[in-house]
Amino acid sequence: MLSLLIGIVLVGWVAASVIGTQTYFRGEQSKPIHDRNVKSESFEKIAEAITGSKINHAERVLAYGIDSYASNNLRDR
Repeated sequence: MLSLLIGIVLVGWVAASVIGTQTYFRGEQSKPIHDRNVKSESFEKIAEAITGSKINHAERVLAYGIDSYASNNLRDR
């Protein structure tokens, strides 16, 4: 019985971490994205490998308005 409970908790934890990773890279989570990741090619490659789709920066949800302002002022890499 205890092993069943531990198994269920473990499966739930793994599922939550996978969903959290997907939402972070897709930008659907109101979690601050570090400036270096906003226009980083390597971040986009990792995001595409994990999610299977390209990042659409027009739909990306940034955590704060200042992030939106700051990311537009970053130079393209």
